[in-house]
Amino acid sequence: MTDTLSKFMFDDATVRGELVELHASWQQVLKHHHYPLPVRNLLGELTSAAALLCANLKFSGSMIMQIHGDGAVKLLVVECNNHLQIRAMAKLVDDVIISDDTSLNELINAGGKGRFIITLDPADRSAGQQPYQGIVPIEGTTIAEIIENYMRQSEQLDTRLWLACDGQVSRGMLLQRLPFFGGTMAHPEGEQSAQEAWQRAVILGQTLKTEELLSTDCAILMHRLFWEETLRVFDPQKVTFQCSCSREKVSNMLVMLGKEEVTEALTSLGKLDINCDFCGKPYSFDVVDCAQLFLPPAIKVRPDQDLAH
Repeated sequence: MTDTLSKFMFDDATVRGELVELHASWQQVLKHHHYPLPVRNLLGELTSAAALLCANLKFSGSMIMQIHGDGAVKLLVVECNNHLQIRAMAKLVDDVIISDDTSLNELINAGGKGRFIITLDPADRSAGQQPYQGIVPIEGTTIAEIIENYMRQSEQLDTRLWLACDGQVSRGMLLQRLPFFGGTMAHPEGEQSAQEAWQRAVILGQTLKTEELLSTDCAILMHRLFWEETLRVFDPQKVTFQCSCSREKVSNMLVMLGKEEVTEALTSLGKLDINCDFCGKPYSFDVVDCAQLFLPPAIKVRPDQDLAH
C-alpha cells in the first residue's frame, strides 16, 4: 500500500484528471486524535481534495484549505505543498457530543456562517507580499460540492470531485475541464467537441461508487472508468505526511498571545506544555524559557551561545 497521486489527461487535452490514495499519511493524521466518525470523514475527504488540487500548483510553496465552522466543528485545516507533503487537523467545540449521523451542515454550517478558505503561500514571497486568499460561504452538503462551488466562483474552472475515506484510507478523484483555445466564431466545432468530452467524462465519473473508490487501486480504477477513452497517463507522484512545526513557531505563537497572558498561564500551571495539533510533537516552556521570549532581541541569550566571547 503506497500513498500516490496519479495524473492523466484526455488525449485531446480537453479534460485532465487525477486519482489519489492515502494510507500511511492518513494514518499519521489520525495517530494522535480520536475524531468522531463524521468529523474524521470530513477531514479525510478534505485531505484527499487538498492533495488533488495541490498537484497542479505552479509555484514552490503551500496551499492551505480551511473550513471555519459555526457548528460542532470550529476548524478543519489541511496544508499541502508542491512536493505533496501534507498535514491535517480538526478542532471541535469543547465537550461537544457528535453522533455518527450528524450532517455536514450541522457540523460546520449550523447557522449559515461557515466559510471555506483557500490560501496560496509561495515559499519565496518578496518583502511585503501577502499570500493569496480566497474566501467563500459554504455552499453544498458534501466536501466535494463545497470545493466544486469554490472552483466555479473563484477560479472559473469546471471541476468535479469524488471523495471518500474510512479509518484506513482516504481516496479521491478529480476531473477538470481545461480552457479551450482552438475554436472560432466561424468554426465552433472545436468548442462543441470540448464540451462533449467534458460531459462524457463527468457521466463516466458519476458511475463511481463510494465503496469502489475506497477499495480499488488507482490504475485499475482509471482503466475501469475510462477504458474507451485515449488517455495520456503520467508517472505517479508520492504523497507523504510532513509536519512543519518547530519550537520557533510555537515561541512566536506565545509572543503573539502577549506577556500578560503567558505569565498568567505560567502562574497557574508552572510551565507550558504544548502539543502540535497536527503531529502531536510536545514542546515545553518553563519560566526562564518564557522570560527569554519577551526580552529585547539584543540581550536574548541562547543556550548555545558562549558568554565568554
